[in-house]
Amino acid sequence: MMSAILASSMGFIDSSVVSLAMPIIRTDLGATLVDAQWISNGYMLFLSALVLLGGVAGDVFGVRNIFAGGIAVFMVTSLLCALSIDAEMLVVMRAAQGIGAAFMVPGSLAIIAKSYPADIRGAAIGKWAAYSSLTTAMGPFIGGLVLSLGEPWMWRLIFAINVPIGIVALAMLLMRVPADRPSAKRRLDMPGAILATVSLGILAWGMTSFGLPSEGQLIGPGTWLLIGALLFAGFVLWESQTRTPMVKLQLFRSRIFSGANLYTLFLFFAFNAVLFFLPMTVITAWGAKEWQASLLFIPLSLFIALLSGFSGRLSDRWGPRLPLTVGAGIMAVSYALLALTMPLMRLWEVTFPVLLLNGLGMAIVVSPLSAAVMLAVSDDDTGLASGVNNAVARAAGLMAVAALGAVAGLVFSGVLGAPVAGVEFGAAPQSVLAPVIEALRVEATNRAFQAIAWASAALSAASVVVAWITQPSWADRKS
Repeated sequence: MMSAILASSMGFIDSSVVSLAMPIIRTDLGATLVDAQWISNGYMLFLSALVLLGGVAGDVFGVRNIFAGGIAVFMVTSLLCALSIDAEMLVVMRAAQGIGAAFMVPGSLAIIAKSYPADIRGAAIGKWAAYSSLTTAMGPFIGGLVLSLGEPWMWRLIFAINVPIGIVALAMLLMRVPADRPSAKRRLDMPGAILATVSLGILAWGMTSFGLPSEGQLIGPGTWLLIGALLFAGFVLWESQTRTPMVKLQLFRSRIFSGANLYTLFLFFAFNAVLFFLPMTVITAWGAKEWQASLLFIPLSLFIALLSGFSGRLSDRWGPRLPLTVGAGIMAVSYALLALTMPLMRLWEVTFPVLLLNGLGMAIVVSPLSAAVMLAVSDDDTGLASGVNNAVARAAGLMAVAALGAVAGLVFSGVLGAPVAGVEFGAAPQSVLAPVIEALRVEATNRAFQAIAWASAALSAASVVVAWITQPSWADRKS
């Protein structure tokens, strides 16, 4: 149990802590906005593309073996992230870390399912979820405190801490959990994994390149997107033909399943955009400390831990349509209020209460979304369906950082007007700026995040429509 909690917590905490650390990473390594996007996206790309392969690998080679291997890779690459000498090395190491996470994250829940008998498995999973939520809430706060100490190298500790945690998790796993025999004679879908990774990577790069100067680009963003789309079409074609597909495309024949995943794509695109870009906005433009920025997202984890059971019961009683619609609607309001109140720059009086709505909306959504995915498929496919939905959520985060990072860069440059050396969205200036330039930089940062928040509000509103059209309601059956 403890090894699963520690390992899953490392994976869950990673993205939120890295977003807090991004301004200081950029200062220490001289990283650009594009570097910052791919320090996040390198990790998300391989996690989203390979997480399904990681789940199947547990069936093929044994859950304990794959889980242990994922922890080991995550631990070693975390150390290499901490030792990175420049932004390019950190991007590569983050990508390698994502590979480890793709095999570690699905194993954390699978190892509990293997280790506990059916009559107490539900209680064990409940403990895993509760403790994981607690560590996920506390991790960013502790990381924020460390980062607030002010030394430029402190960001390295947020990666290095994974080494002792990983050692403890690995030791407990190997000493307390017996090796399991593979439960399925399957082949890994390596061509599918390669096509998924390459196509998603090229699509994300195409979105990123909209924010780059046109001079010096070998091919334009539209061409990158076309190549990525063609390769993704090739992935879909391959999955429809191979005997051992990574994704069972027949699942998407269900309107409920397709709708739940479209809902996930829209809502988690919006959620991840705010999660990634808001901390760098309040740190670099508002002058907030990292520990203060970390507090903005603690209610999110606490709401999920406290309200997921209630929202799950609501879904059981009324069907997933109502909670999914209400939750996404609350998040849409939260992001619209964020956009409207950005110029006020009132962290505790305004922004924090607005983010309470974000946490409330996400807490209402989490359990009913999982229930909707499970309801849409047969019992034999629930694991695969859950994995697909998880992969869609991760891919949404990848695309959000790529696309809206480009939008933020363009809006920032437009407001700033003439380029100023060392001044870029989400980066702390390296020298004291003239008061007029500093005021313009702050305004440009706020305006850039406003564009992100409005886009997130629109996508959340689109999720409301998708949920209402595609998801079932038990009231419909009674009428």
